[in-house]
Amino acid sequence: MAMTTNTIPAGYRQNAKGDLVPEDRIKPLDKLRDEVVLTVVKAAKELRTNMTDFKLDAMSQLTDFVDLSSAEYGVNYGGKKGNVTLTSFDGRYQIVRAVGEHRVFDERIQAAKALIDECIHNWSGGADTRLMAMVEHAFRVNQQGRIDVNQVLSLRQLDIDDQQWHRAMDAIADAIQITGTSEYLRLYERQSNGKYQQLPLDISSL
Repeated sequence: MAMTTNTIPAGYRQNAKGDLVPEDRIKPLDKLRDEVVLTVVKAAKELRTNMTDFKLDAMSQLTDFVDLSSAEYGVNYGGKKGNVTLTSFDGRYQIVRAVGEHRVFDERIQAAKALIDECIHNWSGGADTRLMAMVEHAFRVNQQGRIDVNQVLSLRQLDIDDQQWHRAMDAIADAIQITGTSEYLRLYERQSNGKYQQLPLDISSL
């Protein structure tokens, strides 16, 4: 069982296995590596906290403004989902608040898949092998063991005049369940070509 920092005796460090190692037996390079890692991680955690505070404050300001604007002018910026785009007076910057839904399929998706399989079976002899491959691809499970909602919904865009197929597409729509929402904050700056480019807040893109 790993020991907490407070329970590690003076003059020792705990290695990755949980063993106590005397300081004088640790190579200087290993100590320096440990110092570099801990320093960077500590700074990263502080940055993450600051970014969280920034997002909460920015979202609060957006909400307050939208409420004020709606009350004073009767303007509905976001609609039912709460998506909002605000642009600075000079048009140089945009702030976007987007609300995304977490969607999953319930057990009815299996009925939809059975209906689609029936369609393909009925069309056998003339079924398009590309369509069959598209269906199998759409119903593949992801790394979390779930069927990707967007992949399956792409089937609804196919223009197929078949009553059984339409029943399957209705079953797909009925099987979607909303399990929650997430709010996203995106900042954009207008470039010389007039297009808006997102200001990256992801450390890997800087």
